[in-house]
Amino acid sequence: MDMNQYLEVFIEESREHLQNVNDQLMRFEKNTDDLGYVNEIFRSAHTLKGMSATMGFNDLAQLTHKMENVLDGVRNHQLDVHTEVLDALFESVDALEIMVQSISEGGDGQLDVKLLVQKLQRIVAEEPVAQHAASSIEYDELVQTLLSQTADQGFNAFEITVQLERTCLLKAARAYMVFDVLEQAGDVIKSAPTVQDIEQEKFESSFIVILVTNESQEKLQASIMEVSEVESVKIAAVPVKKETEMEELVSPEVAAAIQEVTVSAPSKSPVEEKRQPSNNKTIRVNIDRLDSLMNLFEELVIDRGRLEQISKELNNSELDETVERMSRISGDLQTIILNMRMVPVETVFNRFPRMVRQLSKDLGKQIELQIVGADTELDRTVIDEIGDPLVHLLRNAVDHGIEMPQARLENGKNEKGTIRLKAYHSGNHVFIDLEDDGAGINREKVLQKALNRGIIDGKTAETLTDKQVYELIFASGFSTAEQISDVSGRGVGLDVVKNTIESLGGSVTIDSNEGYGSRFSIQLPLTLSIISALLVQMSEERYALPLSSIIETAIVQPKEVMHVHGQKVIDFRGAIIPLLDLKELFTVPNSVQGDHYSVVIVKKGEKTAGLIVDSFIGQQEIVLKSLGHYLPGVFAISGATILGDGQVALIIDCNALIK
Repeated sequence: MDMNQYLEVFIEESREHLQNVNDQLMRFEKNTDDLGYVNEIFRSAHTLKGMSATMGFNDLAQLTHKMENVLDGVRNHQLDVHTEVLDALFESVDALEIMVQSISEGGDGQLDVKLLVQKLQRIVAEEPVAQHAASSIEYDELVQTLLSQTADQGFNAFEITVQLERTCLLKAARAYMVFDVLEQAGDVIKSAPTVQDIEQEKFESSFIVILVTNESQEKLQASIMEVSEVESVKIAAVPVKKETEMEELVSPEVAAAIQEVTVSAPSKSPVEEKRQPSNNKTIRVNIDRLDSLMNLFEELVIDRGRLEQISKELNNSELDETVERMSRISGDLQTIILNMRMVPVETVFNRFPRMVRQLSKDLGKQIELQIVGADTELDRTVIDEIGDPLVHLLRNAVDHGIEMPQARLENGKNEKGTIRLKAYHSGNHVFIDLEDDGAGINREKVLQKALNRGIIDGKTAETLTDKQVYELIFASGFSTAEQISDVSGRGVGLDVVKNTIESLGGSVTIDSNEGYGSRFSIQLPLTLSIISALLVQMSEERYALPLSSIIETAIVQPKEVMHVHGQKVIDFRGAIIPLLDLKELFTVPNSVQGDHYSVVIVKKGEKTAGLIVDSFIGQQEIVLKSLGHYLPGVFAISGATILGDGQVALIIDCNALIK
């Protein structure tokens, strides 16, 4: 059988199981008395082992098998949970992730893990895990009555104990094969452990079955031993009372239950019968297919705009109604497609607990990472980009925001620091807040550094608010080794974080209280593919401004415009903001100044500016298209869109205009 067709599913499910192991290990480390976490880890590890063995990735299967031995010892109270055990399990997960990554990149998934395997074996050897035999089977009233009835009909009853090899990797699969052999010979009355537990591999390496059959003991023995990885089989005849002897002992409840039991051999194995029909109505869809669907819908949006334009020009009522209905339907379709592309931020947040654990351990700190709102959803294109900025902010918080335990105690704090990562929706945006209760930002040191680097002058420094001072750490001049020790460790590479967030159409702000901690707040658009925009006219050209950047529009009279240091400014709600003439910035030909200014007020973080245009066309949903490789890095232009009349409108990057 060609396994390549299942490779993609294997990789996807392996990553899910490894993530679950990671999450449960983190929880178990905080509460080692709760073995429910261990059972969950064991189930995921066992499933991964089975899939790996089936796919032929033996290194992965063997390492997972060694992990299982340790986990089995823990859940059976044979191993004490200590740092070495947890570290070895975490290290095993790291190795498994490397193997799966290798497989996803076309590799063979092999990795030299001899030292790790030896570590796991040493842990088990120090406190041996007892291999428990299967529980003794209980012959309750119902079972005894059934056996007596079958005996009167001439059937034999056997108690069969099956011992699998200790090295067996797929115990449930082998048990299934044994049950299949038994069902061909007769009827399985009962098993220990239960069929459900056997299916879920909640047994060591042996199980007991009561079988009613016409076959001989010798033939049953030979048939079962033909199953691979069966070490031994013990078959004993069950002494059965006659039905007449049982009648006096049978309760009414059991008698009623017996009437519902059919003694004939079942057509399916008990494992199959116990399986519940799946209610899972989800399917896996390759992301490339969703991208193709999105591209096709983007073309539909463009054609929808064209139809709306034609409908207005022709003024035909029937066409108007049809176009209006099409617009409603395509709007609903747009919502469905965008929702299909939404991914919970959990896919990004999941890797952070392990990272924080390792960093805090390396630095000798005690840090708790709290995650809130991990189910908040974002478009996949945004999700793909925010991982690195968040990693950088978290590393700074761990390395330089949170103080050493002794320093925290001296300042009257709990020796364990807290970092809180929170995601939530607000309007058409998602906010991600990263807050710590560490040292905070020293305003004076930031100002001094900015002055030394020439980022600001002395006169400007005197006028800055606290928030404006904190914004200075995003300047590239702060990305130096000296900054790590001087400014509470903040600022290393934060200019890259800011640029990445803004390239996504988002923004990042800082708030801090020296001695008590800092908060970074990131605002992101829900999606980058289809956005709401304000279309504006400049001479014969049209441009689009994303609504996410716009505060409001205004009509400004020439007398209201002032000049400060050669820059046009206006008084906007008590604040002096600069005016930027887009016709001058983009060298729009045939531009003529009217008797008033049409101004779009835009905002970037805490900064505001007014953009002068000729006129406002109106709000419209547009499809953002890249300018491609031939027009990279065009100033203040983030892309283009095709309008309803087929013309192209450039999309203005408001963030690039505000310095």
